[in-house]
Amino acid sequence: MILSGLEIENRLGKDIIIRPFDRKKLNPNSYNLTLAPELLVYQDLELDMKKPNPTEKIIIPPEGLVLRPGKLYLGRTLEYTETHNLVPMLEGRSSVGRLGMFVHVTAGFGDIGFCGYWTLEISVIQPVRIYAGVEICQIFYHTVLGNFEPYRSNKYQNNEGIQPSLLYLDFESM
Repeated sequence: MILSGLEIENRLGKDIIIRPFDRKKLNPNSYNLTLAPELLVYQDLELDMKKPNPTEKIIIPPEGLVLRPGKLYLGRTLEYTETHNLVPMLEGRSSVGRLGMFVHVTAGFGDIGFCGYWTLEISVIQPVRIYAGVEICQIFYHTVLGNFEPYRSNKYQNNEGIQPSLLYLDFESM
């Protein structure tokens, strides 16, 4: 089952932490998260799963930044979230999707116990001008049935900023 917006608000400070929280961003069954003012882009055209891939930071200026098709932009939410005893999910807002902008390539499924900022894998179908602070995506929460072990990744848990792929760490343990 998905929590209602009022239940999300009711669980703040318990199962759900969203900082900063603004009640105006609360929806009937989700909460809108905003885009932080920086992005990362990979420097190399060809990426390698087995090694760290160098990135470059881009600051979104007040007049906005035009994203180009064929490029992956890594962003993050301005809000820090924690989710306990629930499964957090992230989806792009329909208003953003209607501009041909994808907010996450495949990583919209969160884990019970995740604490941190959400890294967004952003791509566009045609050029789109974006702005820092825009409500870009929404988080919603599923209840869990059965026993579980909370998320304890050494890769992405308690992150402080945009997280490029750390998949190469999986190869070190093979």
